[in-house]
Amino acid sequence: MADKNDVVIINLDRPRELRFGHRAMKKLLAITGKTIEEFNIEDFEFEDIEKVIWCGLLSDAKENNETLKLEDMEDLLDQAPYKEIMGKLGQAFNAAFGDDGTADEKNLQRVVEKSKKTKKK
Repeated sequence: MADKNDVVIINLDRPRELRFGHRAMKKLLAITGKTIEEFNIEDFEFEDIEKVIWCGLLSDAKENNETLKLEDMEDLLDQAPYKEIMGKLGQAFNAAFGDDGTADEKNLQRVVEKSKKTKKK
C-alpha cells in the first residue's frame, strides 16, 4: 500500500511540517491570483516562494499555537540552504498531488540555477 502521508518536514527555526492541503492551496491561489494550472515551480520568484511556503506552513503554525505572518518568511527561510528549501517544496507538491514523492532532480536543479541568477541581479 502506498504511503498517503502528505507532510514534508523542513528544518527552519525548528522542524516544521510543510503541507499543501485544501486550505493551503485555496489560500495560495487567493493571495497569488493564479489558477492551479498557472503554477510552475520553475517560474517562481523569491516572493512567490515565500507565499507558497507560508501557505504550506500555516497548519503547522496553527497546531503549535503560533501566528506565522507572511512578513516572517524572509527571515525564516534564511535559516535553511536554498537548495534544501526548493527540494522540500518540490517534495511537498509531489506529496500533495499524488506523485510518488520523488522530486525531479533536473527540474529542481534548473530552479536553483535560475534562482541563483535572479539573486545576483
